[in-house]
Amino acid sequence: MERIEKASCGRMDHGGCGLLVHVEEGRVTKIKGDPDSFTRGYVCAKGLAHGERLYHPDRLVYPQKRVGEKGENQWKRISWAEAFETITEKLLKCKSRSAPEKALFMQGTPRGLENMLLYRFAHSFGSPNVAATGTVCFAPRLGASILTNGFYPHPDLEHPPELILVWGANHLATSADGVLAPEVGLTLRRGSRYVLIDPRKSNLASRSEIHLQIKPGRDLLLALGMIKVIIEEELYDREFVEAWTMGFDALRAHVKSYTLGEIEEETWTSQEDIRKTSRLYANAGSASILWGNAIDHTINNVQTARALLILMALSGNLDRPGGNIKASTPKAVRPTEFMLTNKYRQISHKMIGADHRLSSMLGFTPYHLAIKAMLHEDPYKIDFVYVQGTNPLMAYPNAEETFKGLEKVNFLVVAELFMTPTAQLADMVLPVATHFEFDDLGYYGQPWGKILARPKIVEPPGECLSDVKILNELAMRLGLEDPFWKDEEACINYLLGPSGLRFQALKKMGMIEEKKTYEEFKKIGFRTPSGKVELYSSWLEKNGYPPLPVFSPLENASEEEWDMVLTSAKIHVFFHSMNRNLPSLRRRNPEPTANLHPDTAKGIGVRQGEWIWVENKQGRAKFKVQLNSGINPSVVFGEHAWWFPERDAAGLYDWKESNINMLTENNPPYEPSLGSVNLRGISCRIHKI
Repeated sequence: MERIEKASCGRMDHGGCGLLVHVEEGRVTKIKGDPDSFTRGYVCAKGLAHGERLYHPDRLVYPQKRVGEKGENQWKRISWAEAFETITEKLLKCKSRSAPEKALFMQGTPRGLENMLLYRFAHSFGSPNVAATGTVCFAPRLGASILTNGFYPHPDLEHPPELILVWGANHLATSADGVLAPEVGLTLRRGSRYVLIDPRKSNLASRSEIHLQIKPGRDLLLALGMIKVIIEEELYDREFVEAWTMGFDALRAHVKSYTLGEIEEETWTSQEDIRKTSRLYANAGSASILWGNAIDHTINNVQTARALLILMALSGNLDRPGGNIKASTPKAVRPTEFMLTNKYRQISHKMIGADHRLSSMLGFTPYHLAIKAMLHEDPYKIDFVYVQGTNPLMAYPNAEETFKGLEKVNFLVVAELFMTPTAQLADMVLPVATHFEFDDLGYYGQPWGKILARPKIVEPPGECLSDVKILNELAMRLGLEDPFWKDEEACINYLLGPSGLRFQALKKMGMIEEKKTYEEFKKIGFRTPSGKVELYSSWLEKNGYPPLPVFSPLENASEEEWDMVLTSAKIHVFFHSMNRNLPSLRRRNPEPTANLHPDTAKGIGVRQGEWIWVENKQGRAKFKVQLNSGINPSVVFGEHAWWFPERDAAGLYDWKESNINMLTENNPPYEPSLGSVNLRGISCRIHKI
């Protein structure tokens, strides 16, 4: 007999959309959008394909250990008892040498409980090293927000805003950072005006009053140009600026050194459009900035985010209806408490990359520096690596060096659903359960103002265990002194404690959401050292970093040798390196493509569907040409994180062939406070194969 369960999406991307999951004889048979959820029945192609993932014949279903050389695809089945005993022994060996920091943990995009539980596990064990891609994903915006105004500024789309400035994002395709496609669609239907800042014409371009096709990697310069116009034309909210900001005079003097002519030349955006955009934004009755992951991908990421926060403050749109607000947090155990941040602070000086003070403050081990520590044993040797929810060989910059680092490490454990290029380099692979196969929470610890129930609906295959179950079991075997839990529900009930709810009640409710509040700053000020929005950052100044946004040139080769600019964007049917093995999604995007302007393609003698090499001094990758008249002729858009699950496992699924990270660097210059690398605006050249 069929039953229908309510759930929220997760693990196919950031997740959040309400679902109706049809189950028959213990198997998911159909997935549909839930019209009664806050996403009103919307579900993307990834969410609809989750059944293919659940029942894919290549799912890992039992623990395995390597018996051949790394990458030879020689494995032996082992029991969970042996797996837990081996991992426990390796970790205890690190601890017995008084060096728990030599155990490194790697984490992908936060999907649920496992993200913060990994931090809790690492900190309880005594390691400050949880490496994630945060330094080029969300952390620049989060860190800049904490330093500038004391909270992450979530767009208040429900009112809706009179004007929405979309900067380096395409939420209609990605539903990223708690801003889901149906919410954006609703603002369009309600009449919000749009301005788009994006190097190519996305599906929002035709609905936008202005589309600034910026040169990749030059976002900070454009933001500084807008700040300059708003100040010089006195378009700023004088009352808010005088009462609630610090450093306005220094900012005004600072932007005088930038001319719109120079900004036009560097950004490929006209002075007229810069002025028009600035006036539209500053004069709107309410305006919200929707920023995206793209602004995190340069060595100017923190200062770019700071510049956009300054725009929010100058226009008076911080924490006001229709602007960028502090989402009210549902009652739950504070994330810092759950992650044992108090213990982390005692060991943070040992973190790899601790000299990048903002990374150290946030607890993000710069992922590329973790790879360098594996290779060069600096600042110390890494004895043990545990990888969860990520595929570093495809996701990390300088893929060649990432390979060498993973190959060299003494003992590598990968918890995965499928064999991946990274998993093939492991000493042990653990089979994990996925969405619908265990009880979980969505959005916990994220500043979106909601906590979502993600209940278990079906049993996992074989011997699969959730990441949460694995980490809790290891913690108990290690005898860690902090509380861990026998199952997922017990962990969730602990987290929900302050709300007075239990998970069984939350499942019936679907989610909890706090009522929005506005202009809290009028009562308590801003949570910064000065109590105001710090246009001039006292924290950055104190720690030896530029207190005002300063553009650092990207390190590129000469234009004579490298005449193209490389950038990238998310593929709407994939999430980073995921989903290449799901038939319905692969049919929609079967091969790695690079967008080229037709004139550029004609210039090198290639047609639609032919193959090219994209190369630079770092390396090269192969892509199929997709003609696109909506990009600048000097730009090439290469797809990210491509590997080929259908190819030879012993060849690591041809991980190099179309891997855009064969062209990215992990060497300085870095963003100074966070340690971020540059992933956009990279000089390159192209030629026909």
